[in-house]
Amino acid sequence: MIDVPVGPARRIPVVTVNSVPRRTHTSGETRFYGTMFTEQPELLDGLFNRGSQASGEQRRALAGSIAGFAQALLADPGRRPDALLARIAHKHAALGVTEDQYTIVHKYLFRVIGDVLGDVAAWDEVYWLMAGALIAREARLYEEAQIDPRTPWRQWTVVERREETPDAASFLLRPADEAPLHRARAGQYVSVRVLMPDGIHQTRQYSLSSAPGDRLRRITVKREASAADAPEGEVSHQLHRSVRTGDELTLSAPFGDVVLDEADTPLLLVSAGIGCTPIVGMLEHLAATGSTRPVLVLHADRTPADHALRADTRRLVQQLPGGTAEFWYEERAAEEAGSRTGLMNLDGLDLPADADVYLCGPLPFMRAVRTQLLRAGIPARSIRYEVFGPDLWLVRAEG
Repeated sequence: MIDVPVGPARRIPVVTVNSVPRRTHTSGETRFYGTMFTEQPELLDGLFNRGSQASGEQRRALAGSIAGFAQALLADPGRRPDALLARIAHKHAALGVTEDQYTIVHKYLFRVIGDVLGDVAAWDEVYWLMAGALIAREARLYEEAQIDPRTPWRQWTVVERREETPDAASFLLRPADEAPLHRARAGQYVSVRVLMPDGIHQTRQYSLSSAPGDRLRRITVKREASAADAPEGEVSHQLHRSVRTGDELTLSAPFGDVVLDEADTPLLLVSAGIGCTPIVGMLEHLAATGSTRPVLVLHADRTPADHALRADTRRLVQQLPGGTAEFWYEERAAEEAGSRTGLMNLDGLDLPADADVYLCGPLPFMRAVRTQLLRAGIPARSIRYEVFGPDLWLVRAEG
């Protein structure tokens, strides 16, 4: 437990992110970020994701997380929303967020908070309750990883680059020094810090697609939409364009709260698109440790040719005594023996009710699959999911 008092939350305002007028909400937060980055330009150099800024995802995630925290305190004043806090803390730790940066964000946010969220005093209380809990959690994460958040980065050498699909490449990495590795768990991610052509560093998080225990670690990167039209794709484009065998990449220690447990219950590993990467990392770990757990792998993609790490998935499933796999493809399913045509449909599958479920892929896919899983009798508490980028799902009611 973290020693951050919650109290009776008498002044917590009753509001949801969706209740804030869209125009005021957007303009106020745009002014907040614009002013902060003008006066503190170093925050854009490797910390804040300018792709998420351009798309509005960061603004929605910030407002949604604060509102979600307030709602949770209203619903149960004596209990903190641990899932929300854990998700944010791991994301922050992978970026090297420090305690003083909460004060900086507070300074600029509360210049416009009255326009955006109303009652300044009440929201100030909410902000510092949430910030205090996050600071404590992040300090514990840094201590466990034995890293200084002011210098969280380490150099890794690319020992192999492998083209997985026309738009996905894997980079096999080893540390450029002989220092001990930071411990990783199956399902975790690392931040990759990249110098862009304009001289600004940008950071993106990529799941480990290899077993976590080796000195060799792998990330698999999908090239996103055109960097010229969509800033959120600029880092993946830079990695695809410029990184070759022998080059070095700057990585954080591994973080992430969606990790494979060590139980003996059945596993259901469900993914779509590049969401397969943490799933394959889990499969690598299960195979490396000789697991005998029942494992059902479900994956959906556009075509077999677009399915990154497809051969690895087949190989690993075959190594597991209790492993089976089902693939769905929207087109050209006949090119992959035994696969199904269309979108993922769980009807007719024998899904163990006591399975631990790990889910990763685009948000619409995860929402649709989660609905099917609940309908099949799998309880919500058994379903864990990973989101690439700001989590716009956790801060809303999942119904």
